[in-house]
Amino acid sequence: MFSHIMLGANDIQESKTFYDAILGELGYKPGVIDEKGRCFYFTDSGIFALTKPIDGEPASCGNGSTIGFTVQSEEQGNAWHAAGVANGGVACEDPPGVREGGGMKLYLAYLRDPSGNKICALRRLEA
Repeated sequence: MFSHIMLGANDIQESKTFYDAILGELGYKPGVIDEKGRCFYFTDSGIFALTKPIDGEPASCGNGSTIGFTVQSEEQGNAWHAAGVANGGVACEDPPGVREGGGMKLYLAYLRDPSGNKICALRRLEA
């Protein structure tokens, strides 16, 4: 559905360290910094990128916005969350775990990245 997702970051290297750690837990290679100082994570299905805002203003999180990353197991999600906290992220929402509602059962783990963007690890489980 998406060609790419680009997030604003106030400190590209700090954010790269954070995303290298959490995306590494999901099996992705470290990000690549281009000549404009942006950081890109390339996959077969799309691109995830980090950039300083082009208007020169500080990056800010979108109120109500969350970007979710698929995990293959609860263990992988827990490792993702731990890597994030150990590399400049902040735990938010409830602790990582299974939640049920609306006929769905999901494993969820939430973090704020170094620039305050809200991200999530998600695994759909059988209800």
